[in-house]
Amino acid sequence: MPDFGLIGHPIEHSQSPRLFEAAYHGKYGYDLIQGQYFEESYAKFLKGYKAINVTAPFKEKAYEKADIVSGPVALTGAANILVKTPDGVSAYNSDFTGVILTVTEALFPGIIREFYGTFGSQAHVKIHQFVRAQLAERYGRRPAALVAGLGGAGKAAALAAAECGFATTVMNRTAAKAEAFIKGLPEYGFRVADIRDFRSELRQADLLVYALPMALDSFAELEAEDFSSKPLVLEANYRNPAFSGLLRARMLDAGAKYLPGNLWLVNQAVSGYSVMTGEAPDIDSLISL
Repeated sequence: MPDFGLIGHPIEHSQSPRLFEAAYHGKYGYDLIQGQYFEESYAKFLKGYKAINVTAPFKEKAYEKADIVSGPVALTGAANILVKTPDGVSAYNSDFTGVILTVTEALFPGIIREFYGTFGSQAHVKIHQFVRAQLAERYGRRPAALVAGLGGAGKAAALAAAECGFATTVMNRTAAKAEAFIKGLPEYGFRVADIRDFRSELRQADLLVYALPMALDSFAELEAEDFSSKPLVLEANYRNPAFSGLLRARMLDAGAKYLPGNLWLVNQAVSGYSVMTGEAPDIDSLISL
């Protein structure tokens, strides 16, 4: 039985086995641990695996089971990695670290390879520290981030943006959910905006993380001038992206930089697999997928 795997439902079309194979070239095995019920899948993890990835709809339940949680896990109430340790099961959130790696690489090209080559499996921590120290200097001011959508990925992205040093505004189709999210996090200084104001908020953003599963109605009205701030645009949805076709062309013409969801997925793998195995993955192999 392999030492590593994935739980969630459904998972038969997951890219995780392919990513894991690319990361370690077959050195470690990786299972899709099929199961509709969390308790059954979790029991299989305890019985036969060292560490697992966790996907929907099990992330919140995974957090509840953990003995040791990282800060992002505690703040989002969701875990997508569980690792056995001598002190119990540790929980991590690579949605969070994936955003930090993706944004930092966009701002400081080459940093992921450099830091993983120097610091190995702890490079994601060093990259986090680096961007916090350098972000304001990079922009000459404190930059602004807009996070649209506050599902599990959106919450992790909002925390990641704030942790990087962005002044972060959040919005959600259900406004009450956005208010509830920021209520217990006054230290981050989050601001809530009405999702109907997406267009005006976008014009002020240096970073947009779009974590909604579909395009907003206002997307039909977006023009190149709405991207005049030349933002980084990171989209969670890599299967059916909302920023595509003519809209993406207008965005790029304005000088914005598009960061597709599969890039976020790869950087989740870079940081997450390091935590699972204690060994830095083959980054070039992952990026080439």
